[in-house]
Amino acid sequence: MPQLPDDLDAVAVRTWCSLALEALGRERAEIDAINVYPIADGDTGTNLYLTVESAAAAVEAVFAAHETGTTAPATADAVRAMAHGALIGARGNSGTILAQLLRGMAGVLADGGDAAHLRLALTRAAAAARQAVAHPVEGTVLTVATAAAEAARGGEERELRAVVSAAYEGARAALARTPEQLAVLGRAGVVDAGGRGLVAVLGALVEAVTGQAPVRGARAGSGKAAAPVDGGSVVGLPVGGVPIPAGGAPVEGPLDCPEDADGGGPAFEVIYLLEARDEQVDRLRTRLDALGDSLVVVGGDGLWHVHVHVDDAGAAVEAGVEAGRPYRIRITHFATESGHDVRVQAEPAQRAVVVVVPGDGLAGLCAEAGATTVIARPGEPPASGELVDAIRRAHAREVVLLPNDAALRHTAAAAAEQARTEGVRVALVPTRAAVQGIAALAVHEPDRGFDEDVVAMTAAAGATRYAELAVAERQSWTMAGICQAGDILGLIDGDVAVIGADVPATARTVLDRMLAAGGELVTLVLGEDVPDALADALAEHVREGHLAVDTVVYRGGHQRAPLLIGVE
Repeated sequence: MPQLPDDLDAVAVRTWCSLALEALGRERAEIDAINVYPIADGDTGTNLYLTVESAAAAVEAVFAAHETGTTAPATADAVRAMAHGALIGARGNSGTILAQLLRGMAGVLADGGDAAHLRLALTRAAAAARQAVAHPVEGTVLTVATAAAEAARGGEERELRAVVSAAYEGARAALARTPEQLAVLGRAGVVDAGGRGLVAVLGALVEAVTGQAPVRGARAGSGKAAAPVDGGSVVGLPVGGVPIPAGGAPVEGPLDCPEDADGGGPAFEVIYLLEARDEQVDRLRTRLDALGDSLVVVGGDGLWHVHVHVDDAGAAVEAGVEAGRPYRIRITHFATESGHDVRVQAEPAQRAVVVVVPGDGLAGLCAEAGATTVIARPGEPPASGELVDAIRRAHAREVVLLPNDAALRHTAAAAAEQARTEGVRVALVPTRAAVQGIAALAVHEPDRGFDEDVVAMTAAAGATRYAELAVAERQSWTMAGICQAGDILGLIDGDVAVIGADVPATARTVLDRMLAAGGELVTLVLGEDVPDALADALAEHVREGHLAVDTVVYRGGHQRAPLLIGVE
């Protein structure tokens, strides 16, 4: 049996994230089903799951990068990674608030993980989440977070296990009272969906610290039990210990809308990450608050996550542009139907392609070709939930998935499997680089048979050798010899083949080696800071040495590698 932690160290944080992801995975559908405040989009459980998935992936990356092999990473590194991962992967109103709660905790736990620090962390987290919401309302996840912090503060001499257990029980008790605080919850006979998700996350913390999952519901493990809510109405009580409606309409909504909001609300949900200074964000909050509702802005230290519901999506994005640099922009359109807001659902297309790309430039190129894109920014590989979300956005009966990165093969496989359980026919073409994805997309023909199309795309990708240039971060041994920090590395098919002093010379050597085996077409994808003159010079180099080989050039935008090369 693993040794239980005396404080919340890096290993305990890792365990907490893993258990929280498992808990939200189990309860996701039930949480989705109790969203009644007030927008009917039914995705709170899913949004929380995706947010925690991003947090857990960031923590795993810290452990993977830890080089000593004998000791765990520092607690500060783990909790900061957890908070950052949640921030960049936050989904929806509920996920955005959870990201701020984790950020508030991380700011304290980075200095220590004992009982005293945890009490303070929960207090700071609850306060930070309230400050992030433009118009806080009681009976929501904010209420549950505050109650958890208050319960944790009782009894200053308690050990860590007692503190986390008290916080969990305080949150559960507050969650049960939410129908009394929000009339819309009481009428539906449900508790707050976001609050229930937070209880699941805190339950995972209890298990990580004590080694035992907390007892949930009236009878642990008994499935459902009857429980009266709102004056005696009876609803189901699942293992999670909170009520759900018997016929549970899948609806969710923001924290800051009126309790009696029965009519239509804003037409769009707008979400983006924003790089901006604090004073600019203060002005942004004021402007967005005037444009719509459900405003939540979380983050700090130059990186922010913005969530708002508005009628003018363009104005919301423009406000972000004026404040700083917005990216990962997501706009969801709502349509009013029967007094509730629901997502527009058109007839699904027969076939679509979902492609992971390393930069904005290739995203535009692939989108013009009709593909649904997922941008893998430097140091931020997409999680399986993000790929599943892209498959859903493609809204097709058949989907070809191009991960374009060998490191994403397991993530893409998990996403494909999840989409198949939802009735989508998914074929995963194991592309290992963006240039292979471009080659596959070029031969895609949606009018031919699915299997035939997948075979053609797979063959085109397989016939494309790929290379990229990278800058060595440290002295290291490679297949091409020992490199020094700052050297330019030429990787061919994933292995270092060339060590050079500058980008042009290294690129020419890489091209010569790749074309020595033959080829008909060279594809060059330039990074954001690479001048067009380099592409012209490389194209001329190819023409001089290989008369029958054509060269095409694309702008990749902000990507990890200064240059990507493909040879077909």
